[in-house]
Amino acid sequence: MAIEDNPRSREKYGEELKRRREAAGLTQEELSQRAVMSRTHIAHIEAGRRRPDVKDAERLDQVLEAGGFFVRFLPTLDGRRVAEHFAEALEFEGQATEIRVYAPKLVPGLLQTVAYAREVLGSGHPPKSDEERDKLLATRLERARILEDFHSPMLWAMLDEAVLRRPIGGPAVMCEQLRHILSLGQERRIRVHVLPFTVGAHALLEGVVSLMWFADLPPIAYVEGLNTGRVLELPTVVRECQEAYDHALGDALSHRESLALIRSVAENYENEAQ
Repeated sequence: MAIEDNPRSREKYGEELKRRREAAGLTQEELSQRAVMSRTHIAHIEAGRRRPDVKDAERLDQVLEAGGFFVRFLPTLDGRRVAEHFAEALEFEGQATEIRVYAPKLVPGLLQTVAYAREVLGSGHPPKSDEERDKLLATRLERARILEDFHSPMLWAMLDEAVLRRPIGGPAVMCEQLRHILSLGQERRIRVHVLPFTVGAHALLEGVVSLMWFADLPPIAYVEGLNTGRVLELPTVVRECQEAYDHALGDALSHRESLALIRSVAENYENEAQ
């Protein structure tokens, strides 16, 4: 597991990196070449927008002859636990002005209710203790607070019909979960599009993807598999992900049709729970 760091500590870390880089007479491009890192990554670290990993820090120490400084003083931690592969994406999520996510199997974390999230977090392997699960749950619920701002980020959620039909936690939990999504959609806080089973094969069939846009940064894509995840920043690759999303969106139900289907499935779960 990784622990999300403190934004202020990232800023101080970035300021020190910039100071030492300039003292060594290196541009960001020159440092990136010597440290085998992208110039964009260097720029984000210096601006406090990104947290370097240990391998990054080791290379920075070596190139700048910093005596282990960048490893020893990696940004301090604030105790919020997330999966290691999601840590970088979490930082971007908090800065995004628009997020578009495709979910093939589970309700996206930002939209999960307490009961649904508890079932999901308690089902992984190896098993987690109640304490570990509750720490993860607290972080997941904290993430959802970004939806309290009506204007930013705007969230588009494209859900495979399997997300609605998979009875995580049983009918009562699913009814509550789907009504939560329905409420957010009716309040125009999110846009929801369901990809029905009848579509068959589509452009996003192979995995999970999240697209993010920012006020002052280039867009990114985040792709995820079992215990793995990766932030993609190369413009051509990001654009390919965006195009695949657009193609799948063209096969999905409209927002209004999707809300009607979600309402119908929620009513079925409600009847089953009674």
